[in-house]
Formats: sequence, C-alpha cells, structure tokens
Amino acid sequence: MKRFAFAIALLAITAGSISAQSLDGTWRSDGYGWVIDIRGDSMRAREVTAISCIPSFSATREASPPAGAVAAFKFVGPPIILQVLRGSSADEMRLHLEGSASDYIIRRASAPPSICDRETPKDLLTTFDVLWQNYAEHYPFFSLKKVDWNAMRATFRPRAATASPTELFDIFTAMIEPLQDAHTSISAPDIARRRGFRRPDPDSIGPNGRPRIAEIITTKYLRTPLRSWVQNRVSFGYLPDSIAYMRITGFAGYTQDGSFRSALAALDAALDTIFADTKGWRGLIIDVRVNGGGADPLGLAIAARLTSAPYLAYNKVARNDPNDATKMTVGQPSMVTPSSRPGWRGPVVELIGRYSVSAAETFTQALMGRRPAIARVGEYTQGVFSDVMGRSLPNGWRIGLPNELFLTEQGTSFDGPGIPPTVPVPTFTKVDLEAGRDPGLERAMALVLGKP
Repeated sequence: MKRFAFAIALLAITAGSISAQSLDGTWRSDGYGWVIDIRGDSMRAREVTAISCIPSFSATREASPPAGAVAAFKFVGPPIILQVLRGSSADEMRLHLEGSASDYIIRRASAPPSICDRETPKDLLTTFDVLWQNYAEHYPFFSLKKVDWNAMRATFRPRAATASPTELFDIFTAMIEPLQDAHTSISAPDIARRRGFRRPDPDSIGPNGRPRIAEIITTKYLRTPLRSWVQNRVSFGYLPDSIAYMRITGFAGYTQDGSFRSALAALDAALDTIFADTKGWRGLIIDVRVNGGGADPLGLAIAARLTSAPYLAYNKVARNDPNDATKMTVGQPSMVTPSSRPGWRGPVVELIGRYSVSAAETFTQALMGRRPAIARVGEYTQGVFSDVMGRSLPNGWRIGLPNELFLTEQGTSFDGPGIPPTVPVPTFTKVDLEAGRDPGLERAMALVLGKP
C-alpha cells in the first residue's frame, strides 16, 4: 500500500537455494537511498543521502522461511516479515513489498558509504539540510510543480539556524506546501504536530460532506440497500434499470490483522459474491470519488474481474540519480490478467474526482487499457501515484515524500494534474450537496443506458 518505504511488509523470493551466509554483507538499493547490512541473523537498514546516514529499521532472521525463500526476517517492533528475491546475479537481490506494485533492487557493495562512518549531527541546521537533501535527491516533480528547491534553501536555511521547534516546523511547512502534493508530509511528535499537504480545494465538501454524499446516493438513487464488505470499504447495490453500483472508499483496512494477504482473500470473497449472478445487468458503475488509497494490487485484483484479455496497467519507475530528477530505474510493469473467478465483461462506467487519491488513481489507470473502454465521469483525480517514502530527520521528526512514477505504455505520467475524466462533470459542489443531487451519478447511469 501507499506506506512509508521503511515499513516494508514482505519481500518475496524466487525459487532456488542460497546459503544464509551468502547474504552477509552490505547492500545498496537502486534509488530509494537504502543501505542494508545483513550479518547472520541480523538485518539493519540505514537511510542515506550525500550528507547523512540515519538508522532505520532492524530485523531478525526467522527460523523457518517460506518454501523457496533464501531467508525470512521479522522486524524488531512491528510484526512485518521480510523475504529476499533472487536477482539477475549473485550480487543482486529483489526486495518485494507485499501490497506494492514493484520490487526494490539491491546490489552488493564493498562497504557502506563513508558518510556512515560518523553519526549524523542533530543540530538545527543539519536537520534542515537533511530534509532539503532528501527532497533534492529523491523528489521527481520540482519542475512539474514549478518550485525552485535551491531558492527554498537560500530563503529558509538562515531562519532555521535559530528557530524554535515550532518555528522550524513552520519553516518546513512553508517549504513543502507549495508542492501541493498529497504524498508529502511532516510529523513532529515532540511538539505534537503533523501536516499533510495537497492541492487547493476551493469547493471543499467539509467534514460533513462524506456522510451527506452517502445519504444522497442511498436515499435518492439506489433501489436496494447497500451491502458492504471488507470493513465497509467495498459496497454494492442496484440503481434503476438493473444498473449495478459498486462503491470503493479505500484499498486498505480490509481486515483486522492489516496484512495484504488477508486483505486480498477478503476482497476476492467479496467480489465472488458481487459477481455471482450478473444476468440481467445493464452495466456496472464503479465509484471511487471518495477513496483515500491503499494497496495498488487490490485495484489490480478488481480490474482482473472486468477483462477478457491481459493488458498493461502501468509501468513503475523510481528516481535513482540524486543529481538528475529525470533519471529513473528500469521500469517494472504491472499487468491486468483476466481472472477465472466470477466477473463482469459488459459496460462499465467509473466515477472519479479530486478525492480519488493514490491507489484510487492507480486503479483508475489500471482500467484505462480495458476493452471495451471504460468511461470516466467526473473531475481530474488528485494526482499522486507513488508509494510514500518515509525518512527520519536527525531531531527525531519524520517526513514523507514520493519518488516514483506510474507510466502508461506511451510513457505518460499523470502526477500533478491527475487522470482526466472522459466525461467532465462537476463533482460534489456545495449547490448539489444542498440540493441532494448527484449529477455525476446521473450522467454515468445515462451512459450505461446509451443515452446522450
């Protein structure tokens, strides 16, 4: 899911035996700024930039790795299990985050970088510099967002030298906020402050908007009660004229244990029920207009129920040159592969908007290659696709930032403006919410019925 990169949920492994000792040594990631040290039963990771080397997660070897696994490691703290995939050579491995659409490529290094020979200072200016450097080395969108990151440093670094903690937090906020990026954040636990950012919303639905939206759809449009699964993240009911309606409000939080494996099993069971009897359906409307994201492969699992032929969902790359924001890792494609389980191959219309965020957007991108084509009704999506890369600052604060792109077959990225609708309709305006209307849903129903 879209979680901090340090919270790797699972690293999957290809078949083949490698001795535990052969993993011993130092490994560096292609992009992402990871240095991983493996020594016997211990794994230790560090977050490295040109000016810093800060400890990250540690893990211990499990006695019984899964079949075919080189090894399995369990995080110290959270119950996260790590596995290692064989790479293209003995000096390359692939680390897979279960719930992510790609692997981390790590390569053996002769030694850690020299910056790790000393502890990173914790003073104000170093803390400022580490935040600035992490963005400078990993953030791919300065040009797209028209933000001069060097100018930010020149403006704010002198102020940081004598800042109080709250003043420093405000300085960081002033630097990050102009990016208008929903995958950026800063957390300062010692002063109990946290900020997430996104593009401006001049017509915000406000705190009462979500229940009002649900009320309008339920009372005015649905002809059957909604049935819900996976802790109410996926709901299903019928609209007039035998039109099926599926609302997806997230791609995370599907089960109590929080694991991707149990989430996928729960989603598959829900989809089996939803698609068990599609006779008489005129079409299907999928609503992700209020969806905060989660695990990209859960969206692929839904897309797989809607197609008869395989196609590319997206090709994922990550920035891997600290000095050039255009240099990327080799792409890792994700395919939509037809499922043999119950599904629907008839007309589909998707409802999207500015509250379609992250995995809701990769899901939308995963539907774009489906044939027959799926109309998208509403507004541009939020415009954030990457997993969130978490980083520690020397003073104990945390930041989040994106470093990846999800590309179409033609190499297009929708980061920034988001995925456009094919049928533009204003979404959740105050006027419509007050009047109890949903013009987007009405337009989607008309499209299913072939009406202009």
